[in-house]
This record gives sequence, structure tokens and C-alpha cells, in this order.
Amino acid sequence: MTTFDDRERAFETKFAHDTEMLFRAEVRRNKLVGLWAAELLGKTGDEAISYAHEVVQSDLHEPGFEDVVRKVAADLGDRSSTDAVRAKMLEFLPVAKAQLMTES
Repeated sequence: MTTFDDRERAFETKFAHDTEMLFRAEVRRNKLVGLWAAELLGKTGDEAISYAHEVVQSDLHEPGFEDVVRKVAADLGDRSSTDAVRAKMLEFLPVAKAQLMTES
């Protein structure tokens, strides 16, 4: 092994770790958005948690987060707008990252 090989392996490992952490943060963000939307819909307890899981699952349909925005905005109807949902997603991403960092 050369120093170059060691550095390359270290960069690949870091890239894989960073990619996994971003995925986990996005899943957590979607859960937080789901819980926020559930509150607006008047859901509590297990019903709110179940709805948050539906929101997380909705992100698996296509790349990006627009599928989540469409689902949540459609479910909320007049209670919120797509722009408000996007704003909440932006607000909750650093919260999700912070939560994951404290759990590690």
C-alpha cells in the first residue's frame, strides 16, 4: 500500500459516511415535517407517528424531495401551502442533522 492508496481509501470512506449521514438526516427531516403536518391535521399519538412514517415513505418514489412536498401540501389542503412545506423542510434539516449528531 502506498500513501496515495491510503488517502484514496480514506476519502472513499469519508464520502460513504457523509452520504449515509445525509440520507439519514433527510429521512429524519421528513419525519419531523410529517409530525408538524400531523399536528396541523389534528393527529396525535400513534396516528401522528403513523402519518410521519407515510411522509417518510413518500420520499422513496422519486429523487429529490418534491414528492414529499406534494404529499404533505395535498394532505394539508388550505391549512398550508407548498412554499410553507418547503420552508419547514429547510427549517427541519439542520434540526435533523443536530439530532443525529447527538445520537452518534
